[in-house]
Amino acid sequence: MSKARLLIVEDDFDISNMLKIYFSGQGYSADIAPRGSIALEKTRQNLPHLIVLDIMLPDIDGFEVCRILRTNTRTSHVPIIFLTQKDERSDKLQGLELGADDYITKPFDIEELKLRVQRAIARAEQQSLTDPRSGLPAGRLIEEQLRKIIRQQNWALMDLRINYFEAFKDVYGFVAGDDVLRFTGMLMGEVLDEFGSSNDFLGHAGGDNFIVITKEESAASIRQRFKARFAEGVQTHYNFMDRDRGYIETFDSTGQLRQVPLMTLSVGVVSPSQFQFADIREITEMAAEARRKDI
Repeated sequence: MSKARLLIVEDDFDISNMLKIYFSGQGYSADIAPRGSIALEKTRQNLPHLIVLDIMLPDIDGFEVCRILRTNTRTSHVPIIFLTQKDERSDKLQGLELGADDYITKPFDIEELKLRVQRAIARAEQQSLTDPRSGLPAGRLIEEQLRKIIRQQNWALMDLRINYFEAFKDVYGFVAGDDVLRFTGMLMGEVLDEFGSSNDFLGHAGGDNFIVITKEESAASIRQRFKARFAEGVQTHYNFMDRDRGYIETFDSTGQLRQVPLMTLSVGVVSPSQFQFADIREITEMAAEARRKDI
């Protein structure tokens, strides 16, 4: 499995650097943000699996960072552990009321912090809240969004699938495949930042399948941008020879050599102005059918 991504939000360089070195040595991908505003920007650019968040920061405090993350649809699911010198009961309660998953005070035992990080990430994955490769919302969180929108108007659901992904993974390996999934999730987040809003939802339904919920009026431009950005960016995941000839070679189930095109993105879109939905299963089935027609 790919490395879990941690974002350490801490203005004390000695502490943040120590945590980065330690967690990198434990097999995590660790990044640092010395200010709250930088943490919000880094979370937007590359969604972490977990955030270790100090309360006392030089610009906006950790409580406000947590509040902003929890009220943004695309970051509301990310586990947050407060790491702070504040040990008053009121501070702890305020952090937990804002939606933090855990709270640990300085000075801290780094082994205890590691166990809390492991537990928070594992809990999110076991409860089908996040996909372990992309860090994006998965099973239950996707279902919650579907149950929410079926009672509303002015939305569009996109079913997105990476074509020829399995063949690519067979040739280039699982690590390269995980890189493509992370690239796709990041690309979609960037497009939603450009054409959508903070209320848009981005989920990873599993494997090569993603889900986006946005406003109906934004769907056409987002869909077009998704496909164009993916077609351009996915080229970097192939070697020069495969890029140049426009296909990869692999063997089918009978042992015959076959040519498989480079990966593309299919996008199906449905909205309540087009169809009437009796339940969430109908939404997903009709979106999948629309995606299958997008060759």
